[in-house]
Amino acid sequence: MMLRPLRLLAFAAATLLPAVAGHAAPTRPQDVVQAEVLPGWRQADGSHVAALRLTLADQWKTYWRAPGDAGIPPSFDWRGSENLADVKLHWPTPHVFELNGMRTVGYTRELILPLEIRAQNADQPISLRSHVMLGVCRDICVPVDLRIEALLPMTKQPDPAIRAALASGPLDADTAGVKSVACRVEMIPDGLRVTASFQAPPLGGRELAVFETPDPSVWVSESDTRRDGHGVTATADLVPPPGETLALERSRLRITLIGDTGAVDILGCPAN
Repeated sequence: MMLRPLRLLAFAAATLLPAVAGHAAPTRPQDVVQAEVLPGWRQADGSHVAALRLTLADQWKTYWRAPGDAGIPPSFDWRGSENLADVKLHWPTPHVFELNGMRTVGYTRELILPLEIRAQNADQPISLRSHVMLGVCRDICVPVDLRIEALLPMTKQPDPAIRAALASGPLDADTAGVKSVACRVEMIPDGLRVTASFQAPPLGGRELAVFETPDPSVWVSESDTRRDGHGVTATADLVPPPGETLALERSRLRITLIGDTGAVDILGCPAN
């Protein structure tokens, strides 16, 4: 079955993309980021593995699921798809960037984002439609609106590029040899302060621990991450929307430690 031609629409305010000193910056969204669907393959259990490939202009970057204080978090709306029950994103290990004293988390040049898709009927093709909002950044950050559509074939032939992206994701805590994970929680005027401590092999460079909660409306500060040998201590503030209280689910708190040579994903942080 042939892949239906991908339709891509991208919108952003051109006035938000000024010229950079010394040379002109792109002024159209399609000059900043190109998108396509890698159709992937159908697995033996009936699920389908595909990917969204983003190709970025030189010196531009886009963001990880938790982009940092100065980044724009990506969002995906799969309404309009046919024969689709669920989509799980498998994020490759991101990089940490520093600009003007702020750190953001994301990707340069290219992002292949694997999609693990569960069909309503595993014996039929999947018509994938998505409205993707993401941020792209150079000297400034701007939102880009992508609308994609593709028919996913029933082929069982794996795509090496997607497999490589799947293999490049953070290691889970057990595989990485993480031990003695514990969190101390303190009240602060507008939320909670969480201090995590654990043992983990060094990941190279200036490491950053990124905290995530299941509720995307909770603001999470950049962490203060410190290492002493194999011991890591990281502290971040969690602040709910105004007027709301925050009940921390320790078992669903996610901490991702990111370094120059890889990342480790830690799910759950019991009391110490």
